[in-house]
Amino acid sequence: MDQAPGSPQGPQDQGPQDAHSVPGCYRHPGRETGVRCTRCERPICPECMVSASVGFQCPECVRGGSGTDHAPSASRPRTLAGGPVTADPRLLTKALLGINILLFLLQLSLGDRFTDRFDLIGLAYVQHLGSIEGVADGQWYRLLTAMFLHSGYVHIMFNMLSLWWIGGPLEEALGRVRYLVVYLVSGLAGSALTYLLADANQPSLGASGAIFGLFGATAVLMRRLNYDMRPIIVLLVINLIFTFSPGFNISWQAHVGGLVGGVVMGYAMVHAPRERRALIQYGVCALVLAAVVLATLVRTAQLT
Repeated sequence: MDQAPGSPQGPQDQGPQDAHSVPGCYRHPGRETGVRCTRCERPICPECMVSASVGFQCPECVRGGSGTDHAPSASRPRTLAGGPVTADPRLLTKALLGINILLFLLQLSLGDRFTDRFDLIGLAYVQHLGSIEGVADGQWYRLLTAMFLHSGYVHIMFNMLSLWWIGGPLEEALGRVRYLVVYLVSGLAGSALTYLLADANQPSLGASGAIFGLFGATAVLMRRLNYDMRPIIVLLVINLIFTFSPGFNISWQAHVGGLVGGVVMGYAMVHAPRERRALIQYGVCALVLAAVVLATLVRTAQLT
C-alpha cells in the first residue's frame, strides 16, 4: 500500500468447468488450466503456451515442428502475450523484490534525508533538506523513485508479499519485457494520479501503485483464460476496502491509478491479435504513459 508521510479453448464441445474439473498442466500438474495444445491437446498453463497461428501449442510440439513447414529451430517458444519463454520465468520479479528491499535497507541506514530526497511530493518546503522540493520544481524523477521506497516494516512486507504472489505468475504469462513495462507504467500512473489529486505538500511512497497494476493485469489474464475470477475479485475488494478506509493513511490515488493502468495494458497484452500484437501492446502502453505525462504537466502548471 502507498502511504502518506473470448479466448482459445480446447475442443468446441468443452463447456465452462468449475475449479474441481479443470485439468492440470501436463508439465506443471499443480496449475489448473482450461487451455490445451492445438496439436496434441494436452492441457497447458500460461508458462507453457506457445502462440501459434491458431490457438496455442505446447513446447514439445513447437520444438518438434509438429504439423508445420518450418524447421524446429525456426519456432521459438513464446508466452501467452508473445514474449519469449525463459529458463527462469520469475527472474524480474525476484529482481524487483531485491531492489525494493535494498532501497528499504538504505532508507533505514541513511534516514529521512534519503527518503525525503526521493519520495513523491508535489511542491513543499522539506525540513530535512532545508529547501523547496517537489515534482513541480522539476524533480520528475520522484514519480519513479517513490515506487521503490517504503515507510516501515509492515508497509514493505505487505507490498513484497503481494508482488511475489501476483507478479511471479504474471511474469510467466507475459514474458519479461511486457511484464516490466506493465509494472513500471502502472506505478507511474499511480504516481501521476497522486501528484494530480493529492495535496501538494503531502509526501507519498510505496510500490502499491505498480502492484495494483499487476492485480488489474492478472484479472484480465484470468478472464482471458476462463479461470475462476472469484479469488482475484475478493482480493481486490479487500485491498480497496483498506484503501478507502479512514485511519489507514493510504494514498488511494496511487492504488486507483495503478489499477486502471494495469487493466488497460493487461487487456492489450492478452487480447491483441497475433499479426499486430507488439504494435498494439506497446502502443497502448505508450498511450497510458502519455496520460501520465499529461497529468504531470497539468498539475505542474497548477502549482507554478
